[in-house]
Amino acid sequence: MEDLNWSEFERVEMRVGTILEVHDFPEARKPAYQLIIDFGTEIGIKKSSAQITKRYQKEDLLHRQIVAVVNFPKKQIGKFFSECLVLGSVGAEGDIVLLAPDFKVENGLRIG
Repeated sequence: MEDLNWSEFERVEMRVGTILEVHDFPEARKPAYQLIIDFGTEIGIKKSSAQITKRYQKEDLLHRQIVAVVNFPKKQIGKFFSECLVLGSVGAEGDIVLLAPDFKVENGLRIG
């Protein structure tokens, strides 16, 4: 693994957002949901495809706060454009546990 320098790390915009909508994504190659996430007034609403179906049901994700990288370029997945990368720890079986603040915080707060 190659080390990052501090200025490279500072370029990564990790922000807190709240999931507003969750949709099935049957067109995805691996099981995934389409998420609509509110990152506050400065960043706004962004969409993401997330392979989190092993541990999470759609109803469990609604109104849940998550952490995501918001300054990646859009990635096209089928007809869907993912605009941010939702972060989570990846287990040996590929199951993902979402990263989230311990307490409810303002959407858009930067992770540092």
